[in-house]
Amino acid sequence: MSFSSPRTLKVSRFARVRGYLAALAVVGIAGTALIAPLATPGTALADEAFYERIHQQFAPVDVEPLDIHLETAPAEELPPEPEPEPAAEASASFAPLFYTGGGSPAEWMAAAGIPESEWGYVDFIVSRESGWNPNATNSSSGACGLAQALPCSKIGGAGGYDPVTALAWQYSYVTNRYGGYAEAYAFWQDNHWY
Repeated sequence: MSFSSPRTLKVSRFARVRGYLAALAVVGIAGTALIAPLATPGTALADEAFYERIHQQFAPVDVEPLDIHLETAPAEELPPEPEPEPAAEASASFAPLFYTGGGSPAEWMAAAGIPESEWGYVDFIVSRESGWNPNATNSSSGACGLAQALPCSKIGGAGGYDPVTALAWQYSYVTNRYGGYAEAYAFWQDNHWY
């Protein structure tokens, strides 16, 4: 059993009542703060009147619209470009144009016009000659490109480093010299060159 004096009992009742009153006051103030702006139409009308007055003072109504016409200046005629000088004769030491494009061996062979039935032979020969590196150059002989043409200048057009041009040249070479890739493959098996 707990013992409490009458004085502590009064204080606790007073504290409890005081708590209820404080809570009620907070709710009342918060409610007033939330509802008051919505309940007074005078503020909204005052704001509209204020904006109307400002608009009348700073935005003149009787201003005429500007009539602006923009005209483009006539194009200036440029002088003709000078004629390029003729290319000098190719010297023995020329800088090759290495291949920087993309593609795959299958795309290159198709673009070179090599029949798909020959692709296995082409893959065998080119894998051993250049490793499918379009920029392959034999440092001792100077043979270049996928086909390892010797000299590199044999391949016309875009040059020995362009894979499609090199494969088209190789296809012509193999067909004329051996009769086709199957025969070139057989020759390569015996001699390790073609």
